[in-house]
Amino acid sequence: MWFNRQPKNRRQRRGHVLDVKLRSNQVRATRMRYGAMALGLMFGTVFGIYVFWRAGQWAMNRLVYENRAFAIQQILVQTDGVISPDQLRRWAGVKTGENIFALDLARVKRDLEMVPLISFVSVERILPRTLRLHVSEREPVAQVSVLRNHGSNEVMVSTFHLDPDGFVMLPLDPRQRVRPVGQVEDPLPVLTGVALHELQPGRKLESPQVQAAMRLITEFAHSPMAGLVDLKSIDTGSPEVLVVTTGQGSEITFGLNGLDHQMRRWRTIHDRGQQLNKSLATLDLAVSNNIPVSWLQVGVVPGSSPKAPKTLRTKRKNV
Repeated sequence: MWFNRQPKNRRQRRGHVLDVKLRSNQVRATRMRYGAMALGLMFGTVFGIYVFWRAGQWAMNRLVYENRAFAIQQILVQTDGVISPDQLRRWAGVKTGENIFALDLARVKRDLEMVPLISFVSVERILPRTLRLHVSEREPVAQVSVLRNHGSNEVMVSTFHLDPDGFVMLPLDPRQRVRPVGQVEDPLPVLTGVALHELQPGRKLESPQVQAAMRLITEFAHSPMAGLVDLKSIDTGSPEVLVVTTGQGSEITFGLNGLDHQMRRWRTIHDRGQQLNKSLATLDLAVSNNIPVSWLQVGVVPGSSPKAPKTLRTKRKNV
């Protein structure tokens, strides 16, 4: 009996092995079929998205970016300064006929703000065919004149303008202004003591002396001395003081801080001189006590008549 059972067990083991192999092949075939379906579905999805994207791109080009109904016909310019709107349009680099949707507004804004005379720009589309530019200009309140070598034996005077924040600008060409070319403006106060290498258009002068001088010019228009004297020049070469020369021949020394208080003291001493029929020759307001002052008799030193103080221009729009 021991010999009779052995073949039966072999047949059972062989059948079991075949059954396992059959089920394994079926599972492998099912997995491959599902994998092929997944790859096909993935490929179909990607292809469908690509076709949809290309169709959308074609539709946008035909209906929007190449549509003549959105060609720019008018460029409106609103500025708070004196630059000609035509000049601003040229700097913007936008031409009529360009598609208003294809236009890169960030590029237009960047190009305009790269001009040192311009502080801020906003650009907006007004559908269907109008582009609007809002421009905020830097206003010059002081000037710096320096000597520069031009060629081998020629020396030229270069003039730079500064705005209230100390940004350096080149003077605006009269042909680029809104005002008539022949119109003469009052001269700006002259800053001295500024290094030539610092005078780069578009760069802000950060020195404490220059920043204090800008505050002095700005606050002077609202000070008690406004309309009584003119600021002719400001020497920023000293590390702790500003030396101001007025159009009436006085030399006033200011500390870098507390300018409003120093101007009130200046007015008090000025009024006292008027009572004594004297005019200021020198005054050191950087000293807190026992202020050094020297006097001249009124009329001894010829001076110009004071003009109305220059204030920051009222915001207006040129179109």
